[in-house]
Amino acid sequence: MTATHHFTMDFAPFSHVFLLLSALSSLLSSLASPSTFTHRDPFTGRSLQCDRCPPGTFLSARCSTAKSTECAPCPQGSFTELWNYIGKCLRCGVCGRNQVVKKECSAKSDCQCECKQGFYYEHKSDMCVRHSECRSGYGVLTAGTPKKDTVCHICSNGTFSDISSAQDDCKQHSGCDGEGQELVLKGSTWHDNLCANREELKDGAEYLKEVIPAFFINHKMKMKRLRRIVHKLQTEDGSKQRGTLELNLPQLHLHIRNWVSSATVAQIRQLPVLLIKLGARSAGEKLQRKQNQIDTRLERGHLEGVRNVDLT
Repeated sequence: MTATHHFTMDFAPFSHVFLLLSALSSLLSSLASPSTFTHRDPFTGRSLQCDRCPPGTFLSARCSTAKSTECAPCPQGSFTELWNYIGKCLRCGVCGRNQVVKKECSAKSDCQCECKQGFYYEHKSDMCVRHSECRSGYGVLTAGTPKKDTVCHICSNGTFSDISSAQDDCKQHSGCDGEGQELVLKGSTWHDNLCANREELKDGAEYLKEVIPAFFINHKMKMKRLRRIVHKLQTEDGSKQRGTLELNLPQLHLHIRNWVSSATVAQIRQLPVLLIKLGARSAGEKLQRKQNQIDTRLERGHLEGVRNVDLT
């Protein structure tokens, strides 16, 4: 592809735009006879048809009645792409922000640039922007390229994604089919199946812990409200998280993950109540339903275990 001097799929650098504009008339004139140009001899006044210089060279001396056009090679770091009669080669450009060199500059062509790893060319903004991430519940169908953004798809039945990623596809739900295992919470598009060991059953809140970080990643919430929630979360010693006003979304999610890892059963069971109290009713009710489902399955499994013991 011939490099142009604005954004294209193979980007040309921006640094020589004004040089190109100044040379445009001489490069594109005499289209009917692209290998020559008209020159008036200053001594005789005659109009002469002079040869143009080929790509990779520039005009060092115009023709006269006594001699032909003289051309010279472009010095290192400069180029001409077209037959021309300009007195100086164009300076090689440099790649712009978030770009890398795809093809080095040569005497006959400028360097070509493309978006660097993790970025693609967006026509709307006319620049390289970061590949989109597929949010939780979605996986990567087609990874992004320098020319195209990531393509996402919703996780199908039996698969899930509990992270936002520009690289990872959905994963298969774990099977609770090992010896002594049973399903306590069916997986969804954004979290895995939760399995329990019948011989070592725990409080239902301990199982809910496993999906809470993914729950906050999946459930859309205003930043202001999420910061309030993180600020209110209590650690085991009763202190509150401090300095949450300046935290971004990944940092808030990290705080939640750290809190969950050390939270008590009582604190986990109070989390849905806290969410509702802070105005996140939908999230609080959804989390409470998850807890209820776990508790119901655990109770059913416990009773079934008692029956089995009585029968032996």
